[in-house]
Amino acid sequence: MTYKDILDSLPYSEPFLFVDEILSVSEEAIKGTYTFQPDAFFYRGHFKGNPVTPGVILTECMAQIGLVCFGIYLLMEEAISKKTTFALSSNEMEFYIPVYPGEKITVVSEKIYFRFQKLKCKVRMMNEKAEVVALGTLSGMMINGKKNKE
Repeated sequence: MTYKDILDSLPYSEPFLFVDEILSVSEEAIKGTYTFQPDAFFYRGHFKGNPVTPGVILTECMAQIGLVCFGIYLLMEEAISKKTTFALSSNEMEFYIPVYPGEKITVVSEKIYFRFQKLKCKVRMMNEKAEVVALGTLSGMMINGKKNKE
């Protein structure tokens, strides 16, 4: 599975896609990046006159790279359909410094365990100066989606 295959398998699209590239991935860890675009929708109101990336968006970015991309890689041979979803089941995050519009961050996620389609990881987000922005633990699981009623 290539990095492009992982990105192509993501169940997200703009404006809620927070992964630009995967730098490395193995059975034990993944590393990826994202640049927060200055015109992102959430900066209009967070905060007036002083835009800062909301913690919930930072957590989502960490989950997309550190759980979903990592989970897709770990599930390589299993069937991941368009209806497959990934659910965050728990998180514990600490935020240290803000992320401003235009900043590029790097997320590193290290596997604690992966069993029964549940992945738990230690994650950290760093800015371009290699300063720790956020640090914590995320858990998530793959859920086979149900057929939508049309």
